[in-house]
Amino acid sequence: MSIIFFVLPKQQKKYIILTKEIADKLCITAGDKMKQYLEVGKLNNTHGIKGELKMMLWCDDIDYLKQFKVLYLDDSGKTPVKVLSVRAQKNFAILKLEGVDSIEKAETLKGKVLYGNRDDAEIDENANYIADLIGCYVVDVDTEEEYGKVVDVLNYGSCDIYDTESWGKHKLIPATPDIVKEINTEYKVIRIKAMKGLFDED
Repeated sequence: MSIIFFVLPKQQKKYIILTKEIADKLCITAGDKMKQYLEVGKLNNTHGIKGELKMMLWCDDIDYLKQFKVLYLDDSGKTPVKVLSVRAQKNFAILKLEGVDSIEKAETLKGKVLYGNRDDAEIDENANYIADLIGCYVVDVDTEEEYGKVVDVLNYGSCDIYDTESWGKHKLIPATPDIVKEINTEYKVIRIKAMKGLFDED
């Protein structure tokens, strides 16, 4: 899963802490552990003969990736690799990693996913990692009715879309300012204003 950010418009309030009653109802505890190491991209090919690698970006852009001095070959942070250089090439990144100085060594890393420690990079204060949105409960801002849990975040160009599942049924919720009113990844809750027709049966 990529780590594209969803940014709320500046005029909206920063995330509002939901009531303890809602959290208790959903069996959510503040401070539940978030994923520490997030996917930043996949090494899909070698580049040249000196050990550089071409990576498909799973993050917003090259500037986000350039914040990392160290990346990891696993999602638990046990296999670090120092980043010597990063540059853009169209929609890809060209990476030079420490210890990878030949095409033969680069070949051994093809197909590997690289991870970044969330503590090593900054994002906008009103942005969220997709990894943090997944698993959030979607709750009505007025009635506190629970509509399901976010299982994926899609994007077809105009806005992010929350794929929400409840009792085996999926609903797609556009993440637009008129619908999404509050996001609290600490308590894993997204509060929405259910517009007319949003949950109409097909």
